[in-house]
Amino acid sequence: MQQQQQAMEEDGVKEEEEEYYLEEEDEGEEETRPPLQQQQQQVGLGRRGRAREEKERTKLRERQRRAITARILAGLRRHGNYNLRVRADINEVIAALAREAGWVVLPDGTTFPSSSSSVSQPPPTQQQLQPGRPSIAAPPLPSSPAPPLRGISISPVAARPISSLRSSSSIRIISPPHALPDPLLSLPSMDPQEVPDLLPPRPPERDFAGTPYVPVYVMLPLGVVNGNGEVVDADVLVGQLRVLKAAGVDGVMVDCWWGNVEAHRPQEYNWTGYKRLFHMIRELKLKLQVVMSFHECGGNVGDDVSIPLPHWVTEIGRSNPDIYFTDRAGRRNTECLSWGIDKERVLQGRTGVEVYFDYMRSFRVEFDEYFEDGIISEIEIGLGACGELRYPSYPAKHGWKYPGIGEFQCYDRYLQKSLRRAAEARGHTIWARAPDSAGHYNSEPNLTGFFSDGGDYDSYYGRFFLNWYSQVLVDHADRVLMLARLAFEGSDIAVKVSGVHWWYKTASHAAELTAGFYNPCNRDGYASIAAVLKKHGAALNFTCVELRTMDQHEVFPEAFADPEGLVWQVLNAAWDAGIPVASENALPCYDRDGFNKILENAKPLNDPDGRHLLGFTYLRLTKVLFERANFLEFERFVKRMHGEAVLDLQV
Repeated sequence: MQQQQQAMEEDGVKEEEEEYYLEEEDEGEEETRPPLQQQQQQVGLGRRGRAREEKERTKLRERQRRAITARILAGLRRHGNYNLRVRADINEVIAALAREAGWVVLPDGTTFPSSSSSVSQPPPTQQQLQPGRPSIAAPPLPSSPAPPLRGISISPVAARPISSLRSSSSIRIISPPHALPDPLLSLPSMDPQEVPDLLPPRPPERDFAGTPYVPVYVMLPLGVVNGNGEVVDADVLVGQLRVLKAAGVDGVMVDCWWGNVEAHRPQEYNWTGYKRLFHMIRELKLKLQVVMSFHECGGNVGDDVSIPLPHWVTEIGRSNPDIYFTDRAGRRNTECLSWGIDKERVLQGRTGVEVYFDYMRSFRVEFDEYFEDGIISEIEIGLGACGELRYPSYPAKHGWKYPGIGEFQCYDRYLQKSLRRAAEARGHTIWARAPDSAGHYNSEPNLTGFFSDGGDYDSYYGRFFLNWYSQVLVDHADRVLMLARLAFEGSDIAVKVSGVHWWYKTASHAAELTAGFYNPCNRDGYASIAAVLKKHGAALNFTCVELRTMDQHEVFPEAFADPEGLVWQVLNAAWDAGIPVASENALPCYDRDGFNKILENAKPLNDPDGRHLLGFTYLRLTKVLFERANFLEFERFVKRMHGEAVLDLQV
């Protein structure tokens, strides 16, 4: 070790990592030395002197270890283009090397050989070792304290991510198998048989070769067309679309924002940017799923741009804020219009559903050739917050945090009038009110009088209110889909339903109730939604198919979430009603486990009727998706969704 240190100093290596480590040690040496120790050292006490010598030897060994790490980092960056941070430690170096060598590196730092690795595996070719290859770093999650590691994918399983690497004492240093001898990458070798079997290997994968073909679409960025009617970064987008096409992707999904198209005056539509975008997509022979987005963009999970409702609508909202959904405290949610104005002429002489119909009819006329040529394969009708069929019951702008139960959104005067009429028709005018004991956005069900076990949600009044509240949602879908079927006659239409999976394992299913899904443990709240979609020939697009219940319990055990149970219920409710079902992931997904979960839901094992998803839409097109490791996993996933065989199946 001393010879290596001397050689490094003689070579004059000045890498920034080495400078950082050595400067940090020198600066901290005097600052952390207690005055008493300095005095005792001066008088030459024997025992303290020996302790001082041992401390100096320990510090020297640490300096040498850090210097070697600095050389490794410099070499990896210069010759391998590894995406290691400036102050990466040895654990991250080992994790990156092991992953590159084909070993399994878990998010907590545990490293062990994969079952596909063997001693007889041939060494890497020169082509594989060429410098300048693209980085394959895993996507950093915004709120995670863990640094990005090359080749490690972390499954985003909940609203907040799992913390990653363990401390340096919890990971053993292992040299990757078949590593080529290189002075920059030399590490002490260890017999792989000595590695403890701390965690079980990856579970076996199903072979989806020969299974039904399920199309895969990719959502384009939310702001791909800006407010000026321009395609943002068009040249970059074309290159990305070509890569997707080469990977076998069937098409893309595009949001057509009401706030951009009918921005300034009623019934004045600007489709210029979307015309150029659709032309680019058609030239690449990709299909189109188009979303009629009647909500604003911004303020929700994953929103990276701000697109408000049309300016002329917000002007009306200033004088009449009851056109928006309203919570118990009187706070208005400007994300979308209240369903209470569906039949109220408050939008400069038009009702809410008339405004939606005029917009959809304009789109159908403007892009007639894309319908005739079959380029547009499906129109998704936005019916509420985030374009989903639900109340905006858990808005982050009002302080909601996962896994809060949310609040009822029925306090605007139009919905209050509807509630009074329903109570009068029932003969109980005292019921013309929303629950008083339903808590607030971040309450837990059992801490409220309404949602707790045996609470008011299951009383006569509670059942009346929840029936009315959920029926408003169903009636809104019925009205808009009737007009959508007129506007898009002969074309496929769909509706997205959100996966409110938290508190699913409680009796009341509080978060679903505030979102408008009357789905307690003793009632199927999705059958009525499936029935109205069946009535208008619409498909159901459901979210959160990549989430695993066990992961949710590890991260948020207090949420009593069950995404797998919810997905099973909703998919079967739709299939029992005889309507097609599509899906999408709720959160970014780059890891194999998440993709395997999607595959399991897309093509259920041993289904007696052979039912499978109509299609899958991946959320969403980002630069992170095109990082090498992520895109290889995505491309493999696309092949399996198409029923093709893959060579690296884990069996």
